[in-house]
Amino acid sequence: MKLKSPFVAKEIGKLFFILFIISFVAISCTRDSKKQSFSSESAPITVYDPIDRDFDDIKESGVLRMITFYSSNTYFLNQGIEVGFEYELLKEFARENDLALEVIIVGADENPFDLLNKGVGDVIAANYTITPERRRVATFTRPYNIVDQMVVYSVEESDRPQTLEELSESGIPISVRRNSSYYSRLQELNNEDYNFNINPISDGMDTEAALYQVGQGNLHATIADDNMYYASSRYMEGLFPGPTIAEADTIAWAIRSNAEELESRMNRYLYKHFRFSEDKDQPRRSTFLNVLRKKYFEQSRQMAEYYNPEWQYQSMGVISPYDEMVKAVADSLELDWLMLTAMIAQESSFNPNSRSWAGAVGLMQIMPQFVDSTAYESYRELYDPMTNIREGARIIKEHLEHYSYLEDKDQQWAFALAAYNVGSGHMADARRLAIDQNKNPNDWDTVSSALLKLMQRRHYQRARYGFVRGIEPVKYVEEIMNRYRTYEAILALSEQQQQAGFTDVLSPTFNR
Repeated sequence: MKLKSPFVAKEIGKLFFILFIISFVAISCTRDSKKQSFSSESAPITVYDPIDRDFDDIKESGVLRMITFYSSNTYFLNQGIEVGFEYELLKEFARENDLALEVIIVGADENPFDLLNKGVGDVIAANYTITPERRRVATFTRPYNIVDQMVVYSVEESDRPQTLEELSESGIPISVRRNSSYYSRLQELNNEDYNFNINPISDGMDTEAALYQVGQGNLHATIADDNMYYASSRYMEGLFPGPTIAEADTIAWAIRSNAEELESRMNRYLYKHFRFSEDKDQPRRSTFLNVLRKKYFEQSRQMAEYYNPEWQYQSMGVISPYDEMVKAVADSLELDWLMLTAMIAQESSFNPNSRSWAGAVGLMQIMPQFVDSTAYESYRELYDPMTNIREGARIIKEHLEHYSYLEDKDQQWAFALAAYNVGSGHMADARRLAIDQNKNPNDWDTVSSALLKLMQRRHYQRARYGFVRGIEPVKYVEEIMNRYRTYEAILALSEQQQQAGFTDVLSPTFNR
């Protein structure tokens, strides 16, 4: 096309120059902020540039950090014990690579992809489908599950169409979150020849919560993965299956796009447990994966208790059956009750009848010989939960007071926990070794390294208390501190949901 005059051409040239300058400034600002924005009509995603943290960095830290949501098949507490399909599958990967697993619960106003790329966590394990929008901001591993998306009706809905055509014509509102893959799929179908009545609901109401509301007759219909529906229908009443809107969705973990070594190791791990057969119709699963599927998607005690309102007390602000006892003891000694709870989880998995090979008993694994023999008629009294918690709290209180000169509370707790696990003598040896190497004996990172060195003959043969399996107290402290932070996140999320009015929802977040 020819321009009509030199003046017009000149003005258009100016316009293009101005637009170029504006674009350049915008790009520069974006680069300076290290933030990129991607959006789709259904699921806006804003993430930061991924930090440089690959498997070697994770291995050096000793901790793999899992970003997930609190739900019945991702991660939840069952009588204080950490369970969940995603949790157990990723925990096995961590175990095989000699890593501790820390759980990062996504808060109400947090974006999991922000947490991933900023380095708060290392992998999103949250039953995520692989979508184009998500691929733009993260890398996905090999799939480890295949699901169908299906419509779920309330049994109180008199007209329950069994084909997509009938559902499209019925006008029945289908309630889904905007930030879910279900919303995206319904929009795709509407862009074809359908006319579904999509009813956006609060992002705070997850899939399980939506299913619960459908079962109660408060919503007409929603969308869920088929495995999620069949698991929920065993414990929720009032649900009726409808037609499938998407088949063979692949589920995978999301990791940073520059974590190539982590991706490679995760893919090798997942290949052992899930692969497609030659005809690609039926996937082949390992025995381990089939056990997990049966545990979390078929009838099981953990799932029944998760959905049991008498256990959940209509709130997830309950960590264990011993919360009230722990709080009472902690208050009397001015201790952090949540830290005591994390210790109990580590020591006995909340089993009051637990007894170790060394003779430690009860919730906090008390050694009878270290208790005042005149205080109890029989060591069997230590199996009493309240008595055991009181004795364990007394011991950790003594260790905390011993390290009270440390100004940092986290350092104080780390030293006290290590002493509780391995004894004050070995801790003194580790601190002396740190001093001999001209390092700070009041820094936990330094002392934990010294504990590891006391496993070597050239170091422990000069130590007063000799050999110590130093890896045990180091992991003990690490896992308790990690669990403590997770407990804090769970309670914070519970409080947020109660403030938002979701007090009757049995399970918090399940973001697909």
